[in-house]
Amino acid sequence: MLKGSVDWFFYNLLGLDPEVKIVTTLNFFVYDSLKIILLLFVMISVIGFLRTYLPQHKIKKWLSRKQAFGNVFASLFGSITPFCSCSSIPIFLSFLKAGIPLGVTFSFLITSPLINEYLVVLMLGFFGWKITSLYILSGIIIGVASGLILGMMKLEKYLEKDLITQKTGSAVMQLEYNFKIRVSLAIIEAKTIVKKLWLWIILGVGAGAFIHNYIPQEAIQSIIDRAGIFSVPMAVILGVPMYGSCAAIVPIAVALFRKGVPLGTALSFMMAIAALSLPEAMILKRAMKLRILILFFGITTLGIIFTGYLFNLLQVVVIP
Repeated sequence: MLKGSVDWFFYNLLGLDPEVKIVTTLNFFVYDSLKIILLLFVMISVIGFLRTYLPQHKIKKWLSRKQAFGNVFASLFGSITPFCSCSSIPIFLSFLKAGIPLGVTFSFLITSPLINEYLVVLMLGFFGWKITSLYILSGIIIGVASGLILGMMKLEKYLEKDLITQKTGSAVMQLEYNFKIRVSLAIIEAKTIVKKLWLWIILGVGAGAFIHNYIPQEAIQSIIDRAGIFSVPMAVILGVPMYGSCAAIVPIAVALFRKGVPLGTALSFMMAIAALSLPEAMILKRAMKLRILILFFGITTLGIIFTGYLFNLLQVVVIP
């Protein structure tokens, strides 16, 4: 509905030509900015409301005792949420505010954009069930492993406290709130976070929209082809600045694969776009210190590179 409204505004009301690159770039920018801001507000409101029924200390205590289980659960939950890297951030922040350990929340943040039903359906159509199944498994493993590693580093002190500190009352008081107060607190919390993040969202999506529409696919393929044995890390490096929806990411990976780029290299490029986008980094920079951001991107990047080389080795087995 939102996409249709934005398209109608640009192409019907304003009468702009959808074939003009600057027009499609502006359309992409407006749609994704509105989508992420609205999703941020709605998801934080909903989770903030639900959290008033769950004492924070009990959630934190339960998940801290079962950290490996928490990482697996968060990764599996991420795999069924239909969000891109930026759209996953509202739930990531809400998990942190609920007292869920940082490593567990990172497992969700990594897996959610890597695997979702839209991407899986597209991959099934283009690549078949064998490659898609291996991709899903690798995405969950990357999310769980990266989350466990980041969790063991005890990085909570590098988070921006104004975005994750619980301000809705004590665990005991939460149980005494009536429905109206719970809704009011959830909306106030969502407004507060949106006010702190909206500028970073606009800057991040703006950069992603420009890169997405102005860097030709042929140039990317040419660079990857010349990288030789280093094609996988080069594909990841090229994928990080890019940004796009699953509907756009999968066809690019398919096109690269069909033009001779090895399977693992093409999938690494797609995974880097999905899980390590520049807009995501710019938004997360508001929520955490640079040290966590570097570690998060670094560990996830290594996981994607390893997966890319593994898929290249398995290519002769999984492809008929």
